[in-house]
Amino acid sequence: MFYLDYVEPVFRPPSEARSLILQVTNGCSWNKCTFCEMYTAPQKKFKPKAFEELETEIQQMAKHHPGITRFFLADGDAMTLSVRRLKEILVCINEHFPHMERVTAYCLPRNLKKKSVEDLAELKALGLTMVYVGCESGDDEVLEKVQKGESYESSKDALLKLKGAGIKSSVMILNGLGGRKLSQQHAINSARLMNETQPEFVSTLVVSFPMGEERFREGFNGEFEPLQQADLFQEIRTMLANFELENTVFRSDHASNYLVLKGTLGADKERLLQKVDTAINQPGVIPLRQEWQRGL
Repeated sequence: MFYLDYVEPVFRPPSEARSLILQVTNGCSWNKCTFCEMYTAPQKKFKPKAFEELETEIQQMAKHHPGITRFFLADGDAMTLSVRRLKEILVCINEHFPHMERVTAYCLPRNLKKKSVEDLAELKALGLTMVYVGCESGDDEVLEKVQKGESYESSKDALLKLKGAGIKSSVMILNGLGGRKLSQQHAINSARLMNETQPEFVSTLVVSFPMGEERFREGFNGEFEPLQQADLFQEIRTMLANFELENTVFRSDHASNYLVLKGTLGADKERLLQKVDTAINQPGVIPLRQEWQRGL
């Protein structure tokens, strides 16, 4: 039996539970977002893995587990690798797993700044079918305060490049990221970003601080006021009301969410709004996740 030697901790989207995780990089090349503590451990300093090592891992996994069809490229932003290196990895996967169905990865908008639509189309042709883009917010003030290193325009440019190349986008927005003061603009501008780019998937997670809020609060000069449960519902409602999406799968079912929402926008917009309204105006009617059930 052959096992991959991961540098822990390793994270993946919930939808990649059946995928082989290939750790093509360790950590995150940006790693400055104040809301994220995924890659802050000393052993998670960013470093690409040598291709020779990756090639050996892929060869050995093909020998022992030839039926694998889905692959997730970790860690936090594998798409920061050059087009040349990504193509080498994808070619190697195709060579050793001829029945491969799809390859996915996390992606920061900045990862695509120097990659053209044509570059991305080449990666799509080699099996990179979808990336998970952590936009977090469409509001520039919120993005600046959390040190995301992105803007409305940089996120928009990246999502439109992906669409032009035929690569699906699964966008993450963080519910509550702007706190009480910036909640309204965070919701409206996040919806505006989605409307302009029409991603295939949008999901919302509730911003959480398992290791404390001190690092996060520094960006708000100590004035961050977290949203309570009812406030989170109102922010989601504002976002939903401002969505003008044509055929986007919407999910607010991550373990961090109190209220589970699933649907396709715009077909299910009114149904989802009604569910949120019920949660706001008739507490207890809709089952919610309890605190002990929530997590990252």
